[in-house]
Amino acid sequence: MKRNTALLVLAMLGLPFSGLAQKTISMSDAILKERTALAPDNLRQLQWIPGTTQFVHTADNRLLRVDAPRMVTDTLNLLADINAALEKQGGEALKSMPATTWLDAKSLWFQTSTGIYTYTLNGELKNRNILPKDIANLDIHDKTFFAAYTRNKGLWVNIGGKELGVAQSEKDGIVYGEAVHRQEFGIVKGTFWSPSGRYLAFYRMDESMVTEYPIYVLDSMPAQARMIRYPYAGATSHQVTLGVFDTQTGKTHYLKTGEPAEQYLTNISWTPDDKHILIAVLNRGQNHMWLNQYEAATGNFVKTLFEETSDTWVEPEHPAEFVPGRKDQFVWQSERDGFDQLYLYDLSGRLVRPLSRGKFPVTNFYGFSLNGETCFYQTADESGLNRHLWAANVKTGDLTQLSAEDGVHSGIINPTGEWVLDVFSNAATPRNIYVFSTKTPDARRVAFSAQNPLADYVLGKTQLLSIPSPGGPMLNARMILPPDFDAAKKYPVLVYLYNGPHVQLVSNTWLHAANLWMHHLAEKGCIVFTLDGRGSANRGVAFEHAIFRRLGDAEIEDQLTGVAYLKAQPFVDTTRMGVFGWSYGGFMSTSLMTRPEAAGTFRCAVAGGPVIDWRMYEIMYTERYMDSPQENPEGYEKNSLYNHIDNLNGRLLMIHGSSDDVVLWQHSLRYIRDCVRKGKQIDYFVYPEHAHNVRGKDRVHLFEKIGQFFEENLRLEEVKRP
Repeated sequence: MKRNTALLVLAMLGLPFSGLAQKTISMSDAILKERTALAPDNLRQLQWIPGTTQFVHTADNRLLRVDAPRMVTDTLNLLADINAALEKQGGEALKSMPATTWLDAKSLWFQTSTGIYTYTLNGELKNRNILPKDIANLDIHDKTFFAAYTRNKGLWVNIGGKELGVAQSEKDGIVYGEAVHRQEFGIVKGTFWSPSGRYLAFYRMDESMVTEYPIYVLDSMPAQARMIRYPYAGATSHQVTLGVFDTQTGKTHYLKTGEPAEQYLTNISWTPDDKHILIAVLNRGQNHMWLNQYEAATGNFVKTLFEETSDTWVEPEHPAEFVPGRKDQFVWQSERDGFDQLYLYDLSGRLVRPLSRGKFPVTNFYGFSLNGETCFYQTADESGLNRHLWAANVKTGDLTQLSAEDGVHSGIINPTGEWVLDVFSNAATPRNIYVFSTKTPDARRVAFSAQNPLADYVLGKTQLLSIPSPGGPMLNARMILPPDFDAAKKYPVLVYLYNGPHVQLVSNTWLHAANLWMHHLAEKGCIVFTLDGRGSANRGVAFEHAIFRRLGDAEIEDQLTGVAYLKAQPFVDTTRMGVFGWSYGGFMSTSLMTRPEAAGTFRCAVAGGPVIDWRMYEIMYTERYMDSPQENPEGYEKNSLYNHIDNLNGRLLMIHGSSDDVVLWQHSLRYIRDCVRKGKQIDYFVYPEHAHNVRGKDRVHLFEKIGQFFEENLRLEEVKRP
């Protein structure tokens, strides 16, 4: 192969140029620069301008406006004019161009720390609302610019700078306008504006009956405890209701969602006429869901549109999406048929037709064309590795695949549904942004192409593997080899894993979704291996629900299958294998060090923020997968890692944040105590006042500690000959 051709092939594969790439990745750069200087470039604030065929993005505080059919660009220098108008109105100048949302071809809106503004291209700036500085959970209605937010333990609505009190906490444990149910079920906020903006639906959560747990505040003397409410599996849960506030009358009433009080009110949506609210009501056992309709004006229950049940669990995560121009039709997303699919319903509860099908779970719903005739979405393919874009005809159910090339396609659809921006990457492509008409998706053009940010760095080869699971399906795995890999030598291996619900670590995107710290350890002479076993995301119900009532069993079996593959490779030193995971991955790494079926497999492990006993974890997550401890005592007993400490023979480093309010510090503290009682040595490190993960500059310290632990225990500098 000629040298120029070889370089071209290497570039296409995203591999280093031998003899040209010189740099190595430090652990500090791997952590701090992974999403900045060492990440593929992107078009920032990329969006379509309504009513046009133009899209816009920002660069150097300028807006670049591109006409899609002609691919002609013009530049809008708006910051100076916006600042002049702000200062004229007594406001403070902005240091950079704010995040903007376009309203039409000639106007946009943006938010500052003190207000909400609209701006027209002829220079007119209007202050649409004034915001206090000490607010949280801000929710802005995108047409009226009314704002809802929480402040001083209360919920407020702000209309043009006038504050209206919606609700005030009556006592400790009563919370208004915040996300509930521990942010499970797709819940990310606690307020929901009606389409017109007249009404605000909001959560009221009573957690006064829930167990309190101390989070220590260290800078006081003596140390103080900040108490949080934490609902353990099998214990008393909080109770939630949904209120409706009328901005015109100032009155509030609550929907009559009934008993039992310990149910989940999820996926809130309004009908387009403001008259009704739909709620996916889920029983605490999470195996029965009712999509209920309520009258917004009175709170009265109207009817159940349909129900879903399962022998394992039902997990509604997406509210009803109403079809534009059709007040009684909506799209519902469900896994009822084995894969996450879209279904068109009407308000009588009648299934009109499916809008997706096949063994391709829907991973994103992008919405509708302006006329409501087409909806757009993203799916995973059958392997789970790739993502593709689709258009569905709402009237007929006919499907059109808008993307073809293997990799991950993410869509930004223009309001009319006629044009698409396709943000694409695969293992060999850092990022391309294509633009095309939905009528001719094959005639795409490149709007942007990112250069390889690691072209000057020495990277080892990354291999994508497919390994059969004992449970049947093929498992996706990724193996990163050292840059100077020599198949005649033997290398230590670090297995990085999560293997829990809602997470996928291996995909056909840039670097196969590997983190840069993995490449740093590969530079040190370590093979880094990751496998997505049963229970992980985007592979359908049979794959994901294999863990039901037995967390750890199928996952360990699949991870050991990956280990068996590694041991069969002549270049793997089977005596020097380590494993690392965080959260569910911490549960898994500790399990692989101590559960009888895996004990002795790994020389060492790092377990960060680990769940040790699922009886100590939150209700909403745990009872979905395990049922309650009262219903499944054998399952909880088997996967309690306190029961397997006697099997610990290698080196285990456990790490926890002292302010962790997700996996409580108590998990690992009790584990240390029991290790001491049983005479088992364990390495332990605490990050004071860090929550469930270590963020910011301290994250460098964390990964340097992890890297040093594996360097010492796997002796990465020693590469053995067979």
